[in-house]
Amino acid sequence: MSDRACWSLKVSRDTDIALRTLLATRGGRKGDLSRFVEEAVNREVMRETIKEVQARNHDLAADVVERMIEEEVGEACKVIWSTPRR
Repeated sequence: MSDRACWSLKVSRDTDIALRTLLATRGGRKGDLSRFVEEAVNREVMRETIKEVQARNHDLAADVVERMIEEEVGEACKVIWSTPRR
């Protein structure tokens, strides 16, 4: 990733120690804290997105949802397989 944003965060001392201890047990390297935070944020954004989609589509029948998924996956596969390989 070439475009990076710099965040200034404040967390409790207990959270800081717990996370740094966890990262150290994994063999802590430079950048681990940033990677951990980015992955955690991405997971939470994905969870929220899934909740929103589920709420928006809660009234759709399962067979309709399955058909929509199959159609979208089919279209995505067409794009992937039609992209020239290097």
